[in-house]
Amino acid sequence: MENRSNSRVNTYHTKKPKQYASDEMVFGIQSVTEILRSGKDIDRLYLVKEGSFPEIQQLAFERRVTIQRVPVEKLERITRKNHQGAICFVSSIFYAKLSNVIVGVYEKGQVPLLLVLDRITDVRNFGAIARTAECAGAQGIVIPARGAALINSDAMKTSSGALSHLPVCREVNLEETLKYMKESGIKIVACTEKTDNYLYEIDMSGPTAIIMGSEDDGISDELLRLADHHARIPLVGQVESLNVSVATGVVLYEAVRQRIFSDNEPPVDEGF
Repeated sequence: MENRSNSRVNTYHTKKPKQYASDEMVFGIQSVTEILRSGKDIDRLYLVKEGSFPEIQQLAFERRVTIQRVPVEKLERITRKNHQGAICFVSSIFYAKLSNVIVGVYEKGQVPLLLVLDRITDVRNFGAIARTAECAGAQGIVIPARGAALINSDAMKTSSGALSHLPVCREVNLEETLKYMKESGIKIVACTEKTDNYLYEIDMSGPTAIIMGSEDDGISDELLRLADHHARIPLVGQVESLNVSVATGVVLYEAVRQRIFSDNEPPVDEGF
């Protein structure tokens, strides 16, 4: 029993650190402090559990950056350099304010079509979703401040440039965010297998926000309770679920169909 335990420890400490692009990661107390002062958007901020970082904590509070307290082993898996107990990742984009996005959409005379991603953590899934959302005419993506994919160079590449055009809003509390959307006249549609209602029965021609859930366990119960409608995609094969980026495309383009082709035959796109 003792040998097996030692084997686990040795393997743990010799595990190769995950590779990150150097321009996305900042480490060390002074460097992290300065990046927080710079006004750049931060995707992740890790501080070692046992450490005291009063200035970083104050700046993070002022900037509404979520701090994750982690064991030193996690920091050492990220980098073997002298991190001094503090590591952060700089976002490749600037986050938009949701209220500005919604007001802007209404002022342009457009019908809101927003996407809420509940704990989608795979970077390439996120990039693919952003690409589809931009192509479908969605005006914004909402993600949680904690438990979302890093918006890094991989996400930018997978989105094929869509993240340069599509606003991303990072919200501390998705429950409060959904309530705000509903107060703004936006219908909430949750895409989940926990319903008998098919996607095609839901009217998404008006102002709509679509929630897509985590790759592991779908949409959280708290968000499901706040949704105006639950909708499922019919599956007729043997596999029980779709990849979340594929499912998002199905749902978004049903909204597009309803908005553009409601009572008319769709035009033929000769360039397709």
